Formats: sequence, structure tokens, C-alpha cells
Amino acid sequence: MRRKIFSKLLNWKNTTSDRMPLLLYGARQVGKTYMMKALGTECFKYTIYINFEADEKIREFFQTDIHADTIINIIEKYYHLPVIPAETLIIFDEIQMCERALTSLKYFTEEAPEYHVLAAGSLLGVALNRENFSFPVGKVQMLTMYPMDFEEYLWAKGKDLLADTIRENFKANRQMPEALHHEAMQEYYNYCIIGGMPAAVLADVVTNPTVNQREIRQMILDSYVADMAKYALAGETVKIYAAYDSLPVQLAKDSKKFQYKLIKQGARASQYGTSIDWLIKAGIVNKCTKCTQGYLPSSAYQDLTAFKLYYSDMGILSARTNMTVDRLLSSESEHFRGIFAENYVACALKNLGHELFYWESDGISEVDFLITTGNHVIPVECKAGEHVKAKSLSVYREKYKPEYAIRISGKNFGMVDGIRAIPLYAVFCMDTM
Repeated sequence: MRRKIFSKLLNWKNTTSDRMPLLLYGARQVGKTYMMKALGTECFKYTIYINFEADEKIREFFQTDIHADTIINIIEKYYHLPVIPAETLIIFDEIQMCERALTSLKYFTEEAPEYHVLAAGSLLGVALNRENFSFPVGKVQMLTMYPMDFEEYLWAKGKDLLADTIRENFKANRQMPEALHHEAMQEYYNYCIIGGMPAAVLADVVTNPTVNQREIRQMILDSYVADMAKYALAGETVKIYAAYDSLPVQLAKDSKKFQYKLIKQGARASQYGTSIDWLIKAGIVNKCTKCTQGYLPSSAYQDLTAFKLYYSDMGILSARTNMTVDRLLSSESEHFRGIFAENYVACALKNLGHELFYWESDGISEVDFLITTGNHVIPVECKAGEHVKAKSLSVYREKYKPEYAIRISGKNFGMVDGIRAIPLYAVFCMDTM
């Protein structure tokens, strides 16, 4: 399936000077392996694919000399393929299972930059035992891969024209024709359930899949839970799962600020702070930190004790809450439509490269997100439907006088009184702001 990250992989491939190995971050099942192999197939004569989780023997070869020439000599003989500059792509997959392989990347930078080495791994942020092996800081290029965004989802469904029309109308700030607006909103609701994991999207697109998308989403959710036991430190697994398991309750509160007491009575940050950091580093959740002021830079005005946690993929959220499109659109789920909309916007903004912040004033007024565009901090309000009146955005605008504000909702494009209306399905277009 068509992914935006492929162009970034091409840019790395075509770098002619000072190229370093590329380390691809991302949660499990976001499509890292598929994209690495696709790059090899389309752009190289040879691809040597090394999976350190599946092949224990190859891990043994990295326990001694890990200089570039030694590694190249080993893998040429082991895989019976030549390693030729500009013609061979070397892929180190599941590299967290062989920390010496991770360390070896610095030697490719220092001794053999002419070779293309692409590495990836799930849970890299939590699986590495840095007491034994150092991370090659400054010796690798790093790139994070996220689940498919809504535009990529439309591409997968063969709705390129709809995606292009959304972009055209976003750029012109012109209303979508009503029929297309309705179609795009319906696809947005579908995406809220299916999410952006490629396997789930593919199962939804193909006819008569071997495993349906609902089962795939549940399998991915189960694999995340299994990873907590596999990669977490002894004694930490139960706390990580308890924090993760509390997310639906956290999001269901009117104030979505993370509350430790919702994990269990008497829980404190000192007990669960490390567990929450694990979930963030694993890419399973996205953290949105409170800002006390609407000035640049937002990071300078963080209140590190106040934050929200969102699921990093909509399909995992729907699997965890057992939500379907019909249930989401029912009158009984109006509150949860708001939860899904806010989580969706958090995922979309993260995918666009924004650090997630929200603003709160004295526990009275709250703006869902703050984003930086140019030299401006722009408040972003999120609504699930077309009823968009809210006091908090007015309070923020009165206090900080932003150039404009953004309201993401079920309404069509428009601009009224300095508030730019962006439909929920068009958040991916905000990469051009």
C-alpha cells in the first residue's frame, strides 16, 4: 500500500555524501518491514534481509567483531549475496533482539558510509539494555513511522480523487460539495473503527480476507499486552498493564487529564510514572502535555505533572472499547464520538510531526491542542459533530490574541470571526500550514 514515508526512504537512499544507517522507529505492526522490503525491491539490485528475532544463529555472529568489513564478509557468506555499494540494501529487522547489531551501525558510519544499511525494531525505546551496549548516538539517522493516516487510508481504498479534492478545498478554504462532504465523513467514521494499521486496512479493502479486520485489530491489541510481559522489567509488567487498561476510563472523563487514582485507589505518580513512560516509548500511547501559557515556545510552559494519554491508533481504541461504526453513530454514543474525535486528532497531529500540547487555565477553560505554525501558537479545538459553540476557545483568544484559531469538527470548510473550520477528515492537510 502507498505510504508517505516511502519518499523519505528514497531521500535517504539517494543521499550521496555523509549518509548514515537509517534507524526506523515505530510501534509494532505499523508497516516498517513492508516498507523496508519495498525499498529494496524497487531501488536495489540485491536486498539482504536479516531478522534478528527469527534467526538466532545470525545473532551469534555479532557477539565478536562488529566492524563493518567483518559484518559485510559474514553476511555475504551467510546469505550468498554480494554486498555492493549502491546496489545492495542491508536490512537489520527486529534489531532490538541483537544489541551488538545496533552498536555495529556506528562502524558503518565511520568505516563504510558507502553502504546502505536500514534498521528497524519494535519497542526499541524500551527493549535496549544500555548498561551493556551503548546506543550509537550521532551515528545513525532516525525516522519514526506511524500508523496510516486518513489520506493513506483513502488511497488504500482507491479513493485518491476524494483525497485530492479534500486537499484542493482545504487549500482554497472552499466548502466541499455536500455529497462529497457526506462521503468523506462516512469514511472518517470507518477509519475511526478500522484505524491505520496496514493489516487491518488491507483486510477491510480486500474481498473475503483470511482474517477480518476486527480480528486483526484484536490480535494487535493482544500482541501489545504480550509485549508488556516480554520487554518490561521484572515487576513492572502488572503496573504497565494497569495503566494501559485504565485508558478508556481516563478518556471517558470530562477532564481527560490523566488521573492515577483511576488506575487503582491510592495510586501515585511515583508508582506508575515509569510504567507510563514505558507505554510512551513503546509507541503504544501518545502523550499530550498541559501548557500554562499560549506563548512560544510551548515546551517552555509545560506543566509536566498534568497530561493526557491517547491511543496511538484508532483501531486499537475501537478494539479496546468494542466499538463499531453503528454503535459510534448511535444516539447513545454521542459522548464517545467526542472521545474518538479527540483521539483521532491527536493521532493525526502526531503523524504530522507536532508535539502534543493542550492549554488549561485555572481548571475552568481548556483548549484541546496547541500547535506551532511559523511564529505563532495556534489553538485547536476539536468537536465530534456540527454543534461547535465553546467558551474555552473564546477565553484563549481573548487572552493571547492568536493570529487565528482552528476548529476541527463535522462541519464543512469555512472561516468565521477568525476561526478556521476544518472538517475532521481534512486534518491530514494541515501539513501545508
